[in-house]
Amino acid sequence: MKEVVVLSGKGGTGKTTIVGCFAALARNKVLADCVVDAADLHLLLKPVSQRQNEFWSGQVSFIDEAKCIHCHLCQKQCRFEAIHDFKVVPLSCDGCGLCSHICSAEAISLKETIAGHWFISDTSYGPLVHARLGSGQKYPGELIALVRQQARLLAKERRFDYIISDGPPGIGFAAASSLSGASRALLVTEPTLSGIHGLESVLSLCRRFNVMALVCINKSDLNEDNTRQIERYCLSQKVEVAAKIPFDDVVTEAVIRGVPVPEYSRGRVAQGIESLWQRISQVV
Repeated sequence: MKEVVVLSGKGGTGKTTIVGCFAALARNKVLADCVVDAADLHLLLKPVSQRQNEFWSGQVSFIDEAKCIHCHLCQKQCRFEAIHDFKVVPLSCDGCGLCSHICSAEAISLKETIAGHWFISDTSYGPLVHARLGSGQKYPGELIALVRQQARLLAKERRFDYIISDGPPGIGFAAASSLSGASRALLVTEPTLSGIHGLESVLSLCRRFNVMALVCINKSDLNEDNTRQIERYCLSQKVEVAAKIPFDDVVTEAVIRGVPVPEYSRGRVAQGIESLWQRISQVV
């Protein structure tokens, strides 16, 4: 199978909306939502969970009250202020283990914690693998890797041709976790200065992982000068601009109604996204 990951250098470019449109257009695919800390693809696809699993990762300290001698040393030395009244506050604990090392009574130990949940769900457009990171959990990369692994297993089991992944915005560790090993990346940008800067950054990330990229300029007619600047930059970097999607209120209307644009309207936005998916399916 081929894995297409959709990324953007910043939030708000329309990346998830385009993934939702691909869900309606593509055939024989599994969808993967790699945004695990603030996911919203499910709002558009309305998944029905078929399988839910706990995700265990990281450690937090635990104080055995029967062994504790109430010396206050752990509370004084904890730089995260995670220990109060001889109890650990899990959301504040960073799992560094200092308290367990300095406890003379050996009353403190490190225990694995539930860091979130991952799901395999059915949608009207095919199966969706997605996840939810737990409150206060800081490192989503491992959970993103698990989502991608499960999507690949599902695609192999059901002989799907494509995995379409909605990647996290930005260029941090989460974006890198969703990109490594992908067949192709689609970079969604917008004709703003922050959009241009984000595109440059995420394209650099793609090259670091040796993943070929295509570019989609969303809301391209809002600032035609910046759109031309993006096109010139892509030409200089030998990166194809696969589509220029115009701004249209029909996108907002479709999102409010919870349906992908191609199912709501046959206008210029839907036609542009259809042409974009056709191009991606040709080169991936």
